[in-house]
Amino acid sequence: MSLADELLADLEEAADEGDDGLYGEEEEGESDGEVTEGRPDGGLEDIPEEMEVDYSKAESVSSIAKLRNSKPFSEIMDKISMYSGKQRKNSEVSGPVESDPEYRLIVAANNLTVEIDNELNIIYKFTRDKYSKRFPELESLVPDSLDYIRTVKEFGNNLEKCKTNETLQQILTNATIMVVSVTASTTQGSLLTEDELKQLEESCDMALELNQSKHRIYEYVESKMSFIAPNLSIIVGASTAAKIMGIAGGLTNLSKMPACNLMLLGAQRRTLSGFSSASLLPHTGYIYHCDVVQSLPPDLRRKAARLVSAKCALASRVDSFHESSVGKVGYDLKEEIERKFDKWQEPPPVKQVKPLPAPLDGQRKKRGGRRYRKMKERLGLTEIRKHANRMTFAEIEDDAYQEDLGFSLGQLGKSGSGRVRQAQVNEATKARISKSLQRTLQKQSMTYGGKSTVRDRSSGISSSVAFTPLQGLEIVNPQAAEKKVAEANQKYFSNMAEFLKVKKEAKIGK
Repeated sequence: MSLADELLADLEEAADEGDDGLYGEEEEGESDGEVTEGRPDGGLEDIPEEMEVDYSKAESVSSIAKLRNSKPFSEIMDKISMYSGKQRKNSEVSGPVESDPEYRLIVAANNLTVEIDNELNIIYKFTRDKYSKRFPELESLVPDSLDYIRTVKEFGNNLEKCKTNETLQQILTNATIMVVSVTASTTQGSLLTEDELKQLEESCDMALELNQSKHRIYEYVESKMSFIAPNLSIIVGASTAAKIMGIAGGLTNLSKMPACNLMLLGAQRRTLSGFSSASLLPHTGYIYHCDVVQSLPPDLRRKAARLVSAKCALASRVDSFHESSVGKVGYDLKEEIERKFDKWQEPPPVKQVKPLPAPLDGQRKKRGGRRYRKMKERLGLTEIRKHANRMTFAEIEDDAYQEDLGFSLGQLGKSGSGRVRQAQVNEATKARISKSLQRTLQKQSMTYGGKSTVRDRSSGISSSVAFTPLQGLEIVNPQAAEKKVAEANQKYFSNMAEFLKVKKEAKIGK
């Protein structure tokens, strides 16, 4: 079996299990006398289309939606009318708040709003299935259930009303009205009978009446929130406090709920075919959409929702024990929330440009003395290097290596001083010799007798007496030979020497 065959087999098994569960739910709903659909938060249930109940064959809306004519609904609405005009103080509550009759009425009213949402969902499906015969495209053009019901009530069989209808402009936007009018002119639907129109009108009236009752319950609960949960109402407002308390099932259940779950109360998951789900933020409930959180920039709202949820959890626990009935804890928590909001939104501190600090090291003393002078003489530029670095202006120079390397000798050898290769001593760094030292050196340079080859010093065995084979002892000058050599060098190899005139040997030839 291939992978595709296994996947198809799994899908068939899942479909069979879903059908069995659906039939079981229908049987239980028939035995209890009511059908419960939807979710406690009032959003549409994510039910696949093939698993939804078909209400098109129902005779009337009263056969499937029985909440409006039920006895508990009438009793709760009558008690709300009775308690609406009464003002109570917190000091009148004694013992646990759950034992107070008005608190039990508020909890029952909150539970009733959940049932009303489920009933509105059933009526919307009934209206949609009935009106799809006349205008099947309207479901995809108007996604909101109450707007769809109001539009169906306004249209009826005449779809030409959408062009110039002031009532419809209060329900839908101008862009939606334009799309609906264009689609209505090309729809393939058929006209409805009189009985079908009466059923649709009855379902629309029932849905609008239930919606009005739900808003009436909300108004009553909001007016009593300062009595039931004053600290919670101060933080998020009476409307949001009533909604989250109603979904949680009362103040006691709300106080037992952690902040991470409290933030998700009222989250809606709607998958509408043909419409983008990008605008539906995941994991965002009533607290995320309250005025306190929505006043912040979009990038801070999720962080703010987590903070507000944590403070609401604390406030609900204070309210459940009847502490701080005047709302002092609520004001303190709200002040802390606003202080953190201001801290998040304040601009970052400006970075100040600081100059570099003054160096701590003082100026170093220049080293002097003989060693320093010798170092400068050793590392300084010689006359050869100075001549090689100098260049003559507007004169083509020859390359030293006979190649196109651009390396030349500069003025080296062009302006000869006769001492090109002699080490030059800088007069500025030349060592100064005292007069006494000069006299000492002069004495040491004087020669007595013959000279030795060691450091030009006088030899200790030199003498003016010489032994000759002819005369024996003979007094001679030991420096005479050296003087003769010096004169010859002075004559032929001196820097000032000239060419000598050689006498012609013509006379010898003659």
